[in-house]
Amino acid sequence: MKKVLEVEGMCCKRCGERAERKLRLLNGVTGARANVKKGFVFVESELCDEDLSACLAEAGFTVTRIRPRKGLFG
Repeated sequence: MKKVLEVEGMCCKRCGERAERKLRLLNGVTGARANVKKGFVFVESELCDEDLSACLAEAGFTVTRIRPRKGLFG
């Protein structure tokens, strides 16, 4: 399922890359792409929302909202 994670704490390109890398290491995540300017991470995953949030919290970010991705741009 494609999801949009609204994330606080990503302030630069390196932060976005760290979030992407942490998510991609999880079994069940097939893709992750961060948009630092908007504070979004687009994820394709079969994992539950709690697992995705916990992964990013471990990396130092706060997930404020998770919603299904509708269409090409969220």
